[in-house]
Amino acid sequence: MNNKKTLVLGASANPEQYSHLAVKKLLQHGHEVEAIGREEFQIGPVIVSPTPTPFKNIHTVTVYLNPAKQELYEDYIISLHPKRVIFNPGAEHPSFAKKLKSEGIEAIEACTLVMLSAGTY
Repeated sequence: MNNKKTLVLGASANPEQYSHLAVKKLLQHGHEVEAIGREEFQIGPVIVSPTPTPFKNIHTVTVYLNPAKQELYEDYIISLHPKRVIFNPGAEHPSFAKKLKSEGIEAIEACTLVMLSAGTY
């Protein structure tokens, strides 16, 4: 299996939220997961941090924040040098996507859960 270390940005403690489900599904598919949320909590073995951390070797950032909240994280995401950023439904941000592409980072509008289920992650 091809492990794509993933940062879930906007992780929720609520097990019914898509960001929470994404952490679990990524782990089930063998991906290493880091997560940032509003407060510190745990989803399985993943400790969710309330602050941006300089994680190493992030392949994918999957975003579950609305565009206004993403603004605080734009430079941080770019500083991680991920291969791609996935904007999940409701997180679409065309101007940030354009900025990512200018930095050589793939920016896609997709659903992480669907990609994992379909085998296209």
